[in-house]
Order: sequence, then C-alpha cells, then structure tokens
Amino acid sequence: MTTFIMLTQLSHQSLESPNKLEELERQVMDRIRSDCPDVEWQSSFAVLGPYDYIDVFRAPDVEAATKVATIVRTFGHAQTEIWAATEWPRFKELIRELPEAA
Repeated sequence: MTTFIMLTQLSHQSLESPNKLEELERQVMDRIRSDCPDVEWQSSFAVLGPYDYIDVFRAPDVEAATKVATIVRTFGHAQTEIWAATEWPRFKELIRELPEAA
C-alpha cells in the first residue's frame, strides 16, 4: 500500500452553508468506502491557506488514489491535488541503498 496526501479546495458554490459540510463529508466517505474498499483512511485536517483540507490515506495503487480524488471532486465540486508520500523510516532505508556521490 502506498500513502497518499490529498489537498482539497472546495468550490464556493459547492455548499449552501457551512453546516452542510458534515453531510458532504458523509456522502463522500460513503461513496469512497463503497467504490474503493481497499483504501484505508488515515487522517483528515482542515487547514488555513490555499487548500481547505488535507487528507492522508493509503491505497494499493495510483488508480485507486485517482478514484478517491475523482469522487471528492465530483461531490464537492472541488479541486484536488494528490501526492504520493514515503514514510520517513522507509525513506531512510531507500537512501541507504543509494551509491555514494562521485
């Protein structure tokens, strides 16, 4: 499984009022659970800045991550950006395997 970071910016037209966010979240997560059963949700954060939310999830491949992003875009009329991420301990293992600089 690969870890993915998804940044989401909701369209200002996507919600009639802030209290509709929980309903939107429920709809999106129900659809992800249904259409992407292999995806494991790790955490979600509301953030300040150009994005509204950052989500961390694990998926078997980039195609599954693409499905997640497409579902979020469809339901939330949102823009998403997805980054593959390597956990720090695994990253250190990978760089130990690299040859020394010449």
